[in-house]
Parts: sequence; structure tokens; C-alpha cells
Amino acid sequence: MKELREVLIIGGGQSGLACGYYLKRAKLDFLILDKEEDCGGSWLNTWDSLSLFSPSEHSSLPGWLMPKSKNIYPSKIEVIAYLCEYERHYQLEVQRSTTVQNVVYENNIYEVITDKGSYFAKTIIAAAGTWNTPYKPRIDGLEHYKGIQIHSANYKNAESFRGLNVLVVGEGNSGAQIVAEVSKLANVRWSTQKKPEFLPDEVDGYYLFNVATAKYKAEQEGKPFDTSSYNLGNIVMVPALKEARARGVLNSSGTFNSLYEKGVVWSDGTKEEFDVIIWCTGFNYATSFLKNVISLDERGVAKTEESKAIDSPGLWLVGYGNWTGYASATLIGLNRNTKLAVSEIVNYLKKKH
Repeated sequence: MKELREVLIIGGGQSGLACGYYLKRAKLDFLILDKEEDCGGSWLNTWDSLSLFSPSEHSSLPGWLMPKSKNIYPSKIEVIAYLCEYERHYQLEVQRSTTVQNVVYENNIYEVITDKGSYFAKTIIAAAGTWNTPYKPRIDGLEHYKGIQIHSANYKNAESFRGLNVLVVGEGNSGAQIVAEVSKLANVRWSTQKKPEFLPDEVDGYYLFNVATAKYKAEQEGKPFDTSSYNLGNIVMVPALKEARARGVLNSSGTFNSLYEKGVVWSDGTKEEFDVIIWCTGFNYATSFLKNVISLDERGVAKTEESKAIDSPGLWLVGYGNWTGYASATLIGLNRNTKLAVSEIVNYLKKKH
């Protein structure tokens, strides 16, 4: 058997690195397994113009501040550079180009089976996020459409769509941002299930995090909390969206009922041809490798107490979203989540000795 680690972290993105920071402080023996060839986590695969929603001073991992950005919000390149430097700064051990295929639990030991062989540990932190599990809704006629289809997970920039008729599907932040970008070069329609709602210009991710934190604390204390001022799920008006709003392109064409060979059938029965459909319809959770040790629903959600798995001792799921701790999927929100998970791991290992 290979070396038995105290902790194996699955995923070398922002959550995995933050866990590594706290594990190193706790002087635990751990290894990070990451499927990417380079540092930077899922940010390596995002579209070129993506940026954070919060200023750099409010977007740091534990222990080391993100350098001040050249812009209001840090760019993709700046975030990747920060994550890579963070990994080097704290000398976090990462096994790259390693895809986890399965996890089994036997005799109080986890075996993590990868394309590079098996690794063994007393505890596991799953921190693989969502980016590698894009979700596309089941829609009538989907198999008949002959045009180009991509998910926002695979979108890079608008250049290849120049002059084409493009349909962007999804009313969230990604849908709005891709509409804003692609509409500069292509003929764009925006399909949403409901009318897009935009936050006031001065509201950014840091403000939303503070509101979400206050709401979370109130719920923990059993107190009422009024969030009617702002819907936390509404679209953040980053600079690119303000520019698009001035061009008058942030308008929804509503919903469509089905697809046909050349395009979509709108809810009023009219047909419209599209060369490209970009699905901005969210993600499932990258947890399928845990299917033999915990129960997962169709989206990949497991039962947890904060980030601690209920069904399997010694397993934590970190950074997947609110079901693993409020705001845990964001740079600004993962500090509390990762710190708590590592403190629980420390206590768990002490009891095992």
C-alpha cells in the first residue's frame, strides 16, 4: 500500500488550497489531488473575460491577501496568478494531472482510485466544485437541432461567433455577461425563464456576502431577517453589463418550448433560426466519485452537517455551495467553511488515535 496520509484533498482549486493552508497550520500530513495540468483550479477553464464580483481586498484566501487589481474587479488572469502564488507561498503539495475515478472505504481507510493509481488516507476532503459537471436541461427536440451547442463551461470568447445568429439561454450572471460580450460581434437573443432582475449598480459581491452572512446568522439564532431590499440571486452589474445596458442589449426574449433542426420554437409558437446556442444553465456537483461511500441525488448533492458528510465518517465536502456552508463556493465565503472543516478533521483524528 502507498503511503497512508492523514488527509487527501480532491481538487486543487480555491477551496482545496484554503483547506491546505489550515491543514498545514494544524501540522497534518496531506496531499492535494488535482486533475488540471497547472495551478489555478477551475479558473483555468473559464471564459477569457470573466472577473470576480468583489474587489481584490475582499477576495482573499486565508492567510495572504490578493494583490490589488488593475481594475475594479480582479480579472481571470489575476485570479489564476494569485492562486498559483498562494500555492507556492505556502508550499502546498499538489499531485497534478490526476483524475479521481472512485473512492472506497474499508477498515477505516479511504482508498482514492485515480488514473495514476490508488492513494490512501484516514480522511477525505472533496473539493472538486462544479465546473466539470455542466447542466443542460432536457428540452423537446434537443436531439434534432443541427447547429452548434456549447455550455458556458466551454465558452472562451465571442470571436468564433462573429456575424452569426446566437441564442444565449439562462437568466443568471453568466447568461447576462455572455450576452453582453457576444452581442458586440453577433446577432444575439437572450432566452430566460423569467424576466432578468438586476441589482443596483453600487451592489457587488462583497455587499451580497455581508447580507448573506447577516441572514445566515439570523437564521442560526432563530431571528427573522428581511432580504426584500435585494434578491441575492439577482444579476451583479459589473462594468461589462453597464456598457451592454447602454447599448440596449440586456433584454430577454422569453422562453421557448422546443428545438427543431434549425433553431427554437418560442412560447408563442413562432420559429427562429440560430447558428449557435450557448447554454448558461448552471452546473451539477462534481461528486460522482463518492457514489460508493455516500448517497447522492441526481444533481450530486449529499447529506451534510455543514461540510461534514452524514453518511460516511471521515469525509468532508467543501466549497460546493450553500449546502456545504453558506457562500462556500466563493473566494470571499470559503474561509469560514474550510477553517471549520479542518478543525473538525483535527478533532476526528485525535479521537481515532
